[in-house]
Amino acid sequence: MELAEVLDIRQSSISDAKRRSSVPAEWFMKLFERFGLNPAWLKSGDGPKYLHPGMGYAPADEPAALLALQESAAQYNEPEAKSTVIPVYSALDSYNSEHRATSVGRLNIPMSYAQPGIYVIRIESASMEPFFKRGAYVGINTSYKGVVSGELFAINLPYEGVVLKRIYIDAPNNNMILRSDNPSHPELVMPVSEQDGIVGRVSWVLQKL
Repeated sequence: MELAEVLDIRQSSISDAKRRSSVPAEWFMKLFERFGLNPAWLKSGDGPKYLHPGMGYAPADEPAALLALQESAAQYNEPEAKSTVIPVYSALDSYNSEHRATSVGRLNIPMSYAQPGIYVIRIESASMEPFFKRGAYVGINTSYKGVVSGELFAINLPYEGVVLKRIYIDAPNNNMILRSDNPSHPELVMPVSEQDGIVGRVSWVLQKL
């Protein structure tokens, strides 16, 4: 489906080409002109992946080995810049580590932002404005669930999906207080025993000013 979208053709055309084991030459040219991909590499895997890296963005071939790297200052189209494309999910859907909801889009982010366990949602409410605006993309580190009072966390709530709140521990009553930055949204109280509802800690946000 993604390749059909890039080539601006029907998905069935790709299926037909696979059955015939014959790829039209114009497909190679489109991928070369748009991304600088080497037609010989596309056909056989031989030679460099990109003929002219400056023509387009050249992601790393082995992203997992580079996730811990920090990007140095570089223009987006320079070959030393590193990024990866990850799926985005709606905050209206509940998070499930085994069966995630259908993604609502894709986002190109720096590779150091795509640490293992990252889950990206698109904010659909104004509960955290002005800190997070409606439509913002938020990266949630699902590997980090240890509560730190005042920090931002994503929580699964019934009927609401994934919401962002600042969590405060009310130790005497054994509760967690969930607060929004937007004062028009009331605070919520959740027993500490329901910490399983915490999706993870907010790691980063991407939004328009």
